[in-house]
Amino acid sequence: MSEVAMIGIDLAKRVFQLHGACPNGTVVFRKKLTRIQLLAFMSQQSACIVAMEACATAHSWGRQFETLGHTVRLIAPNYVKPFVKRQKNDVADAEAQQARAMLFRTRQMFVGQRTQTINALRGHLAEHGVVAPQGAIQVKRLADAVTDETVGLPAGVRELAKVYIVQIEDLSAQIAALDRQMKGAAKEAEAARRAQTMPGVGPITALAIETFAPDLNCFRRGRDFAAWLGLVPKQTSTGGRPRLGKTSKMGQRDIRRLLISGAMAVLQAVERFGKPHNGWLISMLERKPRMLVAVALANKMARGLWAMVTKQEDYQNPAMMV
Repeated sequence: MSEVAMIGIDLAKRVFQLHGACPNGTVVFRKKLTRIQLLAFMSQQSACIVAMEACATAHSWGRQFETLGHTVRLIAPNYVKPFVKRQKNDVADAEAQQARAMLFRTRQMFVGQRTQTINALRGHLAEHGVVAPQGAIQVKRLADAVTDETVGLPAGVRELAKVYIVQIEDLSAQIAALDRQMKGAAKEAEAARRAQTMPGVGPITALAIETFAPDLNCFRRGRDFAAWLGLVPKQTSTGGRPRLGKTSKMGQRDIRRLLISGAMAVLQAVERFGKPHNGWLISMLERKPRMLVAVALANKMARGLWAMVTKQEDYQNPAMMV
């Protein structure tokens, strides 16, 4: 049997559903156990992460699993809800806690590996006089230099550089395949389709909100959703004097990062085309640092997304509502 890295458990009164997965996400087992059988089965498993929904009995079970050497992770119920599949049953619940989030984590890992490989290749070739700007789009320039025999590269360096280029191409192909999978899933979900009507929100961001965020109706206002994402200033108030610092970064980092990236794309479009109805952004860019403006816009986007989802409306440009 393959090594189990994580076990998801759907807790109940008498019957428990277990879903075990190996480090690459492949399903190792799906089991249905009684209360008496659960501890005996877990004692036979090697130390791994045990994920459970936080409920009345979760802490008690967690303490018992920790005595067996496992690492327990309790998930808040509102975080579990986005992973529940359309047909409600306990087996699907335990499996769904691990499924869609793994798609994002895998893509994130591949992107990080590609960036690391590109930077390594740029660094090695720079030592031999081959220089290219940053970014994945510049890999072709490096590849052309490696294959160009007129470029004075030692034979050993040229061969090793080709290994780097093949690795980068493989990672790019895998990232593209995951992007297609995520775009397909975003088209099927109505909430994700609606979120994409907002400028700066693409299929990956829309699907991340669908996956990682709880039901947005549980937030009283859009400001609460923005605070949950960590897109608000960190407060260190004392003596009745409010002091606001940098963003708290206390919320869901995946959605926060994607919203800020989308906001940066909107800023780039505003700077390039200078649309009149984005006058407040142009004014902010003249007075404030670019990243600060991007975070402010991401906060505004989060509040707008909350309103769109809760009211079930597509994005409406404020300039067109006069």
